[in-house]
Amino acid sequence: MQTVIEAIVCVLLLLGSAFMLIGAIGLARLPDFYMRLHGPTKSTTLGVGGVVLASVVYFSVHNNFASLHEVLIPAFLFLTAPISAHMLTKAGIQQRVAVSSVTRGRPDAAGASAGGEGAQGANPDTNAAQDF
Repeated sequence: MQTVIEAIVCVLLLLGSAFMLIGAIGLARLPDFYMRLHGPTKSTTLGVGGVVLASVVYFSVHNNFASLHEVLIPAFLFLTAPISAHMLTKAGIQQRVAVSSVTRGRPDAAGASAGGEGAQGANPDTNAAQDF
């Protein structure tokens, strides 16, 4: 039974490490701010989740209980990573960060959003006053 638990922990660690490596490569190689933001927020969140889940499995088997700290870490991470990515994206839009030509889903010149709803979010300067 001990060997099975160690195999599960090893698989979770390898998967978590692979996701974090993919996120780091994405951060280094992607061409613009928005793509660089997308890679690490998605894959490193899964990577840290895999590593922490491996820790939960290992220590819950060896100590016969799961620590509350090990459960709160991924919960906090899964709640804060999308929120921080959203806030960074909104800050990039407001600062008019340059976008690569290969980035998909960009608004057209008239300011319409990628989904076709034109009025909301058309001008960041007018919406900035409404946010406060």
